[in-house]
Amino acid sequence: MGRPETVRVNFGKPIPIFPLPTVPLLPHAVAPMHIFEDRYRQMVEHALDSSGQIAMAVFQDDDWKQDYQGRPPVRPCVCLGQIVQHERLPDGRFNILLQGICRARIRKEFKPEQGVLYRRGLLAPIGSMQQDEEPPDMLEARHRLTDLLSEAPLDRLTAAESVCSCLSDLDTPAIAVLELIGVSIITNDKARYDLLCEGDIDRRVDIIENELVTIRDLIQRADPQIDPEAPKGTHNN
Repeated sequence: MGRPETVRVNFGKPIPIFPLPTVPLLPHAVAPMHIFEDRYRQMVEHALDSSGQIAMAVFQDDDWKQDYQGRPPVRPCVCLGQIVQHERLPDGRFNILLQGICRARIRKEFKPEQGVLYRRGLLAPIGSMQQDEEPPDMLEARHRLTDLLSEAPLDRLTAAESVCSCLSDLDTPAIAVLELIGVSIITNDKARYDLLCEGDIDRRVDIIENELVTIRDLIQRADPQIDPEAPKGTHNN
């Protein structure tokens, strides 16, 4: 988890919009992507010739499946990402690493323009761009989250140990650790989109705590149904 050094965003210029079914990126996180569609290959080419920035958006509902080749509606909140590494393959496809810079909202999407295959829009930032400022009450939040993730059954989660290590390291900004939890532990689509839309760190803590409690309760309810002696692929009724 990290952030490119001295990244500037010109919110007065159109930015490419890349919609996917679920939230693929949060600030501070890095997402590898394989780009193969013509419109998104052009998008990456144009981005590399400009700021290298792409807004990762989310389709509004499942109707995108019927109109994928068109312009299905997208939700307003996006994560603005910076291409920090790219590989152009011989056939024109790309492998890229996209690093989340900040939350933003689509305030205007442009109509299709001749010769431009992908979507573009004007964005407005959500919350402060100064994301490394540590709010004074975050120490208590770190302790609460550590308690949740270090105790059964959440301590069995794959990312729990590394997240607890980051929470205990006060040199790692709490803001970055929250984003780490969002991308590595929170899998509920609604909760992850709520995190994307929320510019206030205290409210993001609330979303994460509530989701961790929900995950804990689900695991606790599921555990009694698991018979350790039963053959794999079976369960108790």
